[in-house]
Amino acid sequence: MRNGAILAVVAGISLVNGLYLDHIPTWRQLLFAVIAVVAYLHGRHLPVRRDWLVLGVVAIPGVVELGVSLWDGVGALMAMALFAVLPWLAGRFRRQQAELVEAGRQRVGQLEREQQYTAERVKLHERARIAADMHDSLGHELALIALRAGALELAADMNETNREAAAQLRASAVTATDRLRRTIGVLRDSGGAPTDPPDESIETLVERAGRAGMAVTLRRDERSAVLPPLLDRAAHRVTQESLTNAARYAPGADVRVTIERRADTVTVTVANAPPPAKQAPSTTGSGGTGLASLRERVRLLGGTLEAGPHKTGFTVTARLPWPKDTGESG
Repeated sequence: MRNGAILAVVAGISLVNGLYLDHIPTWRQLLFAVIAVVAYLHGRHLPVRRDWLVLGVVAIPGVVELGVSLWDGVGALMAMALFAVLPWLAGRFRRQQAELVEAGRQRVGQLEREQQYTAERVKLHERARIAADMHDSLGHELALIALRAGALELAADMNETNREAAAQLRASAVTATDRLRRTIGVLRDSGGAPTDPPDESIETLVERAGRAGMAVTLRRDERSAVLPPLLDRAAHRVTQESLTNAARYAPGADVRVTIERRADTVTVTVANAPPPAKQAPSTTGSGGTGLASLRERVRLLGGTLEAGPHKTGFTVTARLPWPKDTGESG
């Protein structure tokens, strides 16, 4: 309300100052300049509701003046338009432009925050999956240690001292397994139970995809036939996610899975051809976190992941370093 009153006063002064323009003293000329500046600043900083209604009401005396003295009325209305309305419109335009820029800046900031949140969510999700894989692999190895220690404890040729040491080893393995399960269990994703077979091999994964109707082939060299547990799970995840993306975005296309080991690097490549013309790719996705989670998993293992169009199809290539503590090198 106050902003509208200020606009009415500025426009009214301009209207009155536009009367009787035959002889304009200097102070009235300066008043026009002051009115123009004030009108611009008003439009730049003070929003007004029903602004055109306010200006229309102020212009009524000028319209009435047209009937009394045509030229005086025209001069008053022109002075109001030139020195009040136009500067005010210019200021309002600058204010709206600044508001749009600020809104755009806030939108960009919001998108950046959303991207950071998504990236953090992907990292936490993938680390939880890696923790689950560690639980499965290390838990299995600790269970085997406890089993072997139990066998030693029951061996007939063991003396009492060695039997007691084996019992302590078995108890320590059981305790470590229990602590591992409790610790990593906190990190597991709470989204529900996993739907994949717990120790499914890549060969079984490819066979399942083939039985589901995918034209997929697997080529694996002898040096990559047996992989360390974490490396095997990572290669399985890369293959699984790539086959899922191929089924979603290139249904009916030929897919080739290649696993090779060169020196101290295992390379997993999943390449699909373009889908047949009669097949329409699905437009429903998983939110774009699949490849991001793969990158995070591969990065945490010290590897790299490349994904993108290749020739006429799409290729995902993961390079995973061979663990140096496995006792085997290239």
